[in-house]
Amino acid sequence: MNYIKNTLLIISGSIALGIGITGIFLPLIPTTPLLLLAAACYVRSSDRLYHWLITNKYFGSYIENYRAGKGIPLKAKVVGVALLWISMLYTIIFVVPLIMVKLLLFLIASFFTWFILKQKTLYKST
Repeated sequence: MNYIKNTLLIISGSIALGIGITGIFLPLIPTTPLLLLAAACYVRSSDRLYHWLITNKYFGSYIENYRAGKGIPLKAKVVGVALLWISMLYTIIFVVPLIMVKLLLFLIASFFTWFILKQKTLYKST
């Protein structure tokens, strides 16, 4: 059972990492939360992959800045919240017919908006 759990965590972390890498190049995909998700999956399943991720010269800084309390880049916050609300509102308006489910989705989106916005903001110095 532990082998299956580790395998699923590695697959989930790798998918999050792949999408997060895409977010470096595409402005509509938030990078930091996806890299944090990948790190969370790897730390629970593979010491080797976790160490590789946090010491990587391209991705490690995103994770290290968050872990060191420096925060999430402003761009990641703005894009993350915008995409969250676009997808949730689309689902609430066009996909879900039940009022209680719509309310639940709205509350979930509100909670994650609050959570993202309460995180410290990292401003890049130029």
